[in-house]
Amino acid sequence: QSLPSSMWRVVYFVSDRFEAAVQGLADLGLALLIAILRGLTGLEHLAERVSPRAVAAAVLVFLAGLGLAGGLVAGRDPRPQAVKAAAPSLITFVKARVTPEPGPLQASTAPPPQALQDRLDELARQYGDHVGIAVADVSEGWVAQVSGEQAFPQQSVSKLWVAVTAMDAVDRGQITLDQAVVLGPRDRSVFYQPIAHKIGATGYATTLRDLLQRALIESDNAANDKLLSEVGGVPAVTDTLARKRIGGIRLGADEKDLQSQIAGLTWSPELGIGGAFKEARALLTDEARDTAMQAYLDNPMDGATPVGVVLALRALKRGELLSRQSTDTILATMAQARTGPRRLAGGLPDSWSIAHKTGTGQDWRGGSIGINDVAVLTAPDGRSYAVAVLMKRTTKPIGARLAFMQSVSRAVVSSWEADRRTLASLRPSTYEASGR
Repeated sequence: QSLPSSMWRVVYFVSDRFEAAVQGLADLGLALLIAILRGLTGLEHLAERVSPRAVAAAVLVFLAGLGLAGGLVAGRDPRPQAVKAAAPSLITFVKARVTPEPGPLQASTAPPPQALQDRLDELARQYGDHVGIAVADVSEGWVAQVSGEQAFPQQSVSKLWVAVTAMDAVDRGQITLDQAVVLGPRDRSVFYQPIAHKIGATGYATTLRDLLQRALIESDNAANDKLLSEVGGVPAVTDTLARKRIGGIRLGADEKDLQSQIAGLTWSPELGIGGAFKEARALLTDEARDTAMQAYLDNPMDGATPVGVVLALRALKRGELLSRQSTDTILATMAQARTGPRRLAGGLPDSWSIAHKTGTGQDWRGGSIGINDVAVLTAPDGRSYAVAVLMKRTTKPIGARLAFMQSVSRAVVSSWEADRRTLASLRPSTYEASGR
């Protein structure tokens, strides 16, 4: 592991040329093969104790000798099955060090506009409660942020990643949105779930498309939980986030289990009927609720960092997560969201558009958790920004929360306008002639 990548590339080049020779070592016997594999292990351990250059030289000498010996017998067959199976191991050993797994999505190294960063710092300071903010320019990639690397409860923002997982499954040919699905009594969830009222004695038949739309547009918990189960559950979302290199975001449970644990309850289907959940929660002691709530806030199982969210939204908008058709489906559905019309959307001029997903958690002891909004904001000229405003716990009145989120939107608009003025002053004739 301590070898420089450039040296491993040299090793890979040499080893790749000798692959056929390695596969012809049958006549030298299994004893020699075992010795070779032990030699490789020794070289790997050697890398931990001596200089990389010395190890690189030893590896090249080893491979040269191996190739010479193997070349003498490369044309002979048949080869023992054990040799056939073991021969590619050298190539795999080296290639794994030349092409390591890519890390999570990263922001551009370009600094954000200083005026925007200063304004976000000021807004967070004035608001007072613990908030996280991130703004990413979709085209340029810079990120402005406040507490952007800290994990905040997502609440229903996590429905977005369930939707991404579903559309990824569509892209991979595993499901179709027109696929039929039936919700039964055990598919009821908690809090807002209008689809649950449609479940009768024989269930309720619908499609995956309907579930996805209800989850993103209305934030229907039962629709989201059923969609999640149909695409493979929490492990499927975790796998999708990893494969798409989305860092700083996790999903630990569906809505009914998440909300139950936050309240200090254990989920059972009976809690999804009528007001049973709230009635059971009201029977808990304050101490039990305090303990459960604090455990969640200390380590939210649906935690996400503001920077992680905007980098994922940026990648989504750029078409880097899904096919173009699936990308358009999600963004168009988010643009129809009926929740939070006075959050980020409330600070935008009519000429701007928004595709967003809100989150709203439970209230307890005068405060609310997970009051969130994440969005792709698009200016009249087509320039887009990924924005996330996440609140861990806020005691501010609803009006103050809305005003804060709207002020973040207005800060983004002001930054865009300042950038346009700068461009106009640098290239007045060209810029004005373009009609932008």
